[in-house]
Amino acid sequence: MVSFIEIQKRLLPDLLTVMQKRYYILQYIKNMQPVGRRSLAVSLGLTERVLRSEVEFLKDQQLIHISNIGMTVTSIGEEVLESLSSVMREVTGINEMEQLLQKKLGISRVIIVAGDSDHSPWVKKELGLATANCMKSLLKGNNIIAVTGGTTMSSVAEALTPSIADGKLLFVPARGGIGEDVKNQANTICSMMADHTSSKHRVLYAPDEVSEEVYKSISTDPRISEVLKLIRSANLLVHGIGEALTMANRRNTSKHDLEKIKNAEAVGEAFGYYFNEEGEVVHKVQTIGLRLEDLSSVPSIIAVAGGASKSKAIRAYFKEAPPSTILITDEGAAKKLI
Repeated sequence: MVSFIEIQKRLLPDLLTVMQKRYYILQYIKNMQPVGRRSLAVSLGLTERVLRSEVEFLKDQQLIHISNIGMTVTSIGEEVLESLSSVMREVTGINEMEQLLQKKLGISRVIIVAGDSDHSPWVKKELGLATANCMKSLLKGNNIIAVTGGTTMSSVAEALTPSIADGKLLFVPARGGIGEDVKNQANTICSMMADHTSSKHRVLYAPDEVSEEVYKSISTDPRISEVLKLIRSANLLVHGIGEALTMANRRNTSKHDLEKIKNAEAVGEAFGYYFNEEGEVVHKVQTIGLRLEDLSSVPSIIAVAGGASKSKAIRAYFKEAPPSTILITDEGAAKKLI
């Protein structure tokens, strides 16, 4: 039987286009509130003239409130957004894309949020919320959660609340991070997640990249070996996927290794491994923490990465990733992957 949405697409396509546009405007205001009209127009790629009429409509319907500090979503607007979310997933074809991408990557599940985080900052918040909801569905009882660093993981931390689990949580960094920007370090993300969930966390005081000799020396330190043991006992891993050159530059990679990564045409990075488009490991750095070979022993894994620019990195990584992994991404990356 043809769904009502499909009938609407054929008989009233303009109606669905308008509804989709207004839904995105309302969603953006909710995520970035209070927000000004000019900022909203730039972020959504609309002219101020077009946006003005849409904003006036939303205001007349009591979906948004406009004040001197900017626009905010009303309680009625919040209800409309919640009610429309499942409808919009069908209208935009997200449900179908999730199934296609799950089969294409050969993994257990794919969750796609609307938008492209390369162009719309609010999409990272949606990735964070989707990840928080996914974590909530997986966490039962007491848990050790290993997390990596990065800006996307920071969005996940912001979305967490104490209601995420019914037991005790312990957040541990999946890898070292001293030497990176402090706010992007796994230690910092762990601290944020613990604060937002009223939980505990442990710190791994170790560099992200070390030599084999240093690795052996550091690993014998009782405090570090204790944290490493906790990391390898994690029953949930939440991690990002990086673009190869971006990650290499972030690590202050040596000129020799940087040339090696470029010449090998690496496109993605995860856990210190650099992958080309075929998913082959073309360069590996010695890191403190979880390694690619450790992932098979982690019961639940969530990989979070969005933006069309990350599509090659995501595809490359998932040629090596455990099939049990859940991917949380956005439309921008999903469309490129499909």
